[in-house]
Amino acid sequence: MGCSMGKSRIQANKCDRVSISVPAATAIRAALLIQRWYRQYVARLEMRRRCTWNIFQSIEYAGEQDQIKLYHFFGFLMDHFTPVSSERNLISHIFRENEVCHDADWERYFCYKDIEVPDSYCGPHLTFPMTFCGVSKLMEAFKVKQQLHARYVLQILGETWRLLRILPNINHVSVCHTKEITICGDLHGQLEDLLLIFYKNGLPSCEKPYIFNGDFVDRGKNSLEILLILFGFLLVYPNEVHLNRGNHEDHIVNLRYGFTKEVLGKYRVHGKKILKLLQKIFSWLPLATVINHKVLVVHGGISDSTDLDMVARIDRHRYVSVLRPPKVIRPTPNGNKAKSEDASGPAEGRRRVRSLTNTSAPGQRSNIPRRSLHNVPTSGAQLNCSVEDELKKRRRLAGFDQTYREVKTLDSDSDPEFGEPTETHGHEWKQIVDLLWSDPMPQNGCISNEVRGGGCYWGPDVTEEVLGKHNLQLLIRSHECKQDGYEFFHNRRVLTIFSASNYYEVGSNRGAYIRMGHDLVPHFIQYQASRTCRELTLRQSVGWTERSALRALRQQLFVHKSDLIGAFQEFDPNNTGVISLRHWATATERVLKLGLPWRVLRPQLINRAPHGMVDYQQWIRELSITEPKTEVSDTSIMETMYKNHSNLETIFRIIDTDHSGLISFEEFRQTWKLLSSHLKVEISDKAITDLAQSMDFNKDGSIDINEFMEAFRLVDLSTHA
Repeated sequence: MGCSMGKSRIQANKCDRVSISVPAATAIRAALLIQRWYRQYVARLEMRRRCTWNIFQSIEYAGEQDQIKLYHFFGFLMDHFTPVSSERNLISHIFRENEVCHDADWERYFCYKDIEVPDSYCGPHLTFPMTFCGVSKLMEAFKVKQQLHARYVLQILGETWRLLRILPNINHVSVCHTKEITICGDLHGQLEDLLLIFYKNGLPSCEKPYIFNGDFVDRGKNSLEILLILFGFLLVYPNEVHLNRGNHEDHIVNLRYGFTKEVLGKYRVHGKKILKLLQKIFSWLPLATVINHKVLVVHGGISDSTDLDMVARIDRHRYVSVLRPPKVIRPTPNGNKAKSEDASGPAEGRRRVRSLTNTSAPGQRSNIPRRSLHNVPTSGAQLNCSVEDELKKRRRLAGFDQTYREVKTLDSDSDPEFGEPTETHGHEWKQIVDLLWSDPMPQNGCISNEVRGGGCYWGPDVTEEVLGKHNLQLLIRSHECKQDGYEFFHNRRVLTIFSASNYYEVGSNRGAYIRMGHDLVPHFIQYQASRTCRELTLRQSVGWTERSALRALRQQLFVHKSDLIGAFQEFDPNNTGVISLRHWATATERVLKLGLPWRVLRPQLINRAPHGMVDYQQWIRELSITEPKTEVSDTSIMETMYKNHSNLETIFRIIDTDHSGLISFEEFRQTWKLLSSHLKVEISDKAITDLAQSMDFNKDGSIDINEFMEAFRLVDLSTHA
């Protein structure tokens, strides 16, 4: 009986094992299927995220290229039109960056004492010299949307200008064993990001030094507030806070990307003076910072001709705008000043310019031999010279004694175009352009950056060469938005840091900053400044940014609809109205030149493509873009308006010399004539007159720039559906 019981137990155990093993196998298969599905799901989301990113970045860089092309056109007018021509007179003032030349005059221009602070003012009251408490009050006021009085703004700017003039082109800082240095990238007027960095990392102090790597302004709504906070901390801790210049610290770039409009909107009475002083301050910002003689921090990057010894010797304040080199004024034997020439060479060479620093013809670009930096004589002693010696030299050049508040009346800050004769060379200008505008690329070599229109693309071999030449181990730069806020390049020898989160759209990217100790190993802190984004799932975040990118792309397609139809018709010789998807993608890229994967984007842009064919006329009509209702019958001027919306606003801002926000009918007509000359298109006077009259709402003979630009803003109906 005992044996029988034992047998039954064994059989029962076997049955139990069988019954358990079947569900376990099923569970494993289910887990593998779920894992495979989830990986495919994340991969699809990542592909959508990358396509979205490419759309945003391509449109951004196309805008920068347009800005530089427009400025080249203005430079052409200045060089080739007679001094009395109306076109030249319209824009000549933007090339006279400094209407006041001498330091004594600038001191009077900075004067704030005749500006009264009324009793009704409820913002922060500041005392000078600036203190930590003063900057803290400033931050608290900006948090609750208070505005600083113009008197205090001018005081801060004046003190900042005096301090910056004694600083070298390249700041050298040391990090000891007991503290770390924090490095921040682009902020672009996003005050939330700066305040979040200070909340997470702590405020600048003697124990917590900071480097802010340029592009403080433009795009965001609080560029001026960011500048005032950073300048305040710079005045309180001049040895612990370091500000590098970015490519957006340039008054010409500010005309297009919003900073000029922001300042004039906030300070209607004193805005023009504030902008003029900021031009001066931007030109005095240092160009780079070196940490422990091993880590170079610069806004854009380097090129195969970068020479830090030369950069250290440049008179940086002469480059008020780096989009155009200052003039070389040749003295004549009788003491008069001869006709000035561009430092980059004669005007004939500039007609072929494809980017700011590439003066070769397009067909010759790939044949340019790379110059080896090993052949350039350098001095290690020059690079490692003491900071004190450089500061003393800068104090002498700036007309200062040992303290930055004591100023002598020298002419060191005079206008390069209207001041004393100077020997500025094109290769010095190129050094600055490359530092502020360049981007890394994975391939070896160094080529012109035709995507942005300025600077260069440099490869890992150039990184090794330049870092090796100057005995550096790491290059930290900003200038490019990254999805995670940072990204390594070139075998981890180049590091991009970007601190403006949600740069393109809510959820488009994280911001980040770097903490670096004595070991010079970067540690990253990432964040999202928007609470809305933090509450979104990954799918919701990708969907949100994707819709925004597609909306921007549809507007680009719509404003080029005539060009697109013409390109489509080349692939439709029989006028069937239908072309293949391949031809659609080819023609679209040929017109927009954005370098996008159009066939991948096809499902988001084209609703129906039976048998791989596209009805392009119907597709144009289905872009869901609505135009404003106007009384203008000339469709060509309307399409030019949409296509060149930003360029037109830039010209308006330039022509509005008194910054009133209003332009006359005649100025309006001249604006359109300038734009048509730049675009090489014919626009009739009648069409311009009709447009002006339709926008003169109160019939006073002048046009409000902001109302005009807003009235002609395209609306994407898909967002309201």
